[in-house]
This record gives sequence, C-alpha cells and structure tokens, in this order.
Amino acid sequence: MKQLQEVLKKEKYKKIKFKVTKTQHLMIRASINGVKGSFILDTGASNSCVGFEGIELFGLKAGKSKTKAAGAGASNMFTQLAKDNTMQIGRWKTHDFHLVIFDLSHVNQALTHHKAKAVQGIIGADVLLEGKAIIDYYNHYLYLK
Repeated sequence: MKQLQEVLKKEKYKKIKFKVTKTQHLMIRASINGVKGSFILDTGASNSCVGFEGIELFGLKAGKSKTKAAGAGASNMFTQLAKDNTMQIGRWKTHDFHLVIFDLSHVNQALTHHKAKAVQGIIGADVLLEGKAIIDYYNHYLYLK
C-alpha cells in the first residue's frame, strides 16, 4: 500500500483521511466558503449538496433550481442551487463550485437514530470526478488531484 501512496504523491494527489461511522457511511470534513462541516462521502450521489440550514452556515447565495432531488428514502424533493462557492477538502481546493441545497432532515434522522452524528451535507460524484478521486477503503484515505 505504501507504493500506492508514493505513486499518488508523485502525481500530486492530496491525501485526505475519512472515518467510517457505525452506520458504515464514509464521513469526511470539508469546508465551504471557509466554514468547516461534516459530510458523507457518497460515490452514488451525482452532486454535492447541503441542507437548507447550510445556506446561512456556509454563506450561500441560494437561487432557483428546476431539479428535483431523490435519494435513499425520499424522492421529488424541492431543491435550490448555490453557485460560485469554494470547497476545500484537506489541502485540495476547488473554486466556482455549485452546490445543490435540499432538505437533509431524513438523512440526519436516520443517522441520529443509529447514534451517529448529523451531517451538513454530502460530497458527491461531481467532486470525485473533478478531483480524479481514488478511494483507499482499507486505509480510510481519499486521494484528490
């Protein structure tokens, strides 16, 4: 596994630690517009998103969205869109980043029901694709370029 880490370091990947919760979710810390939060790392989520509480917390400029969100246990949910944000995960950073905003209460209810901590959002495939992500599940590292 050290060989992988050395190769990725040479390729200028950033190494970011994540935790696995009691619910088997991958939990990662990230900041949006300089404000830190806890996020689920979700390879099945097409877009990164935050709950409606995140509008004020992360200083988002929420705008209209025609998209309806769907996820585990919920569908056809009203969304908003926040454009031109900065996201940082570890030492990896992206600018002009768009976030979907929707009701995450069903996600957080499920987490707290299983005695896991609530989250501010979800890191989705948009970040993973932009960062050319490699996930080392065994050692609990996310690599982003």
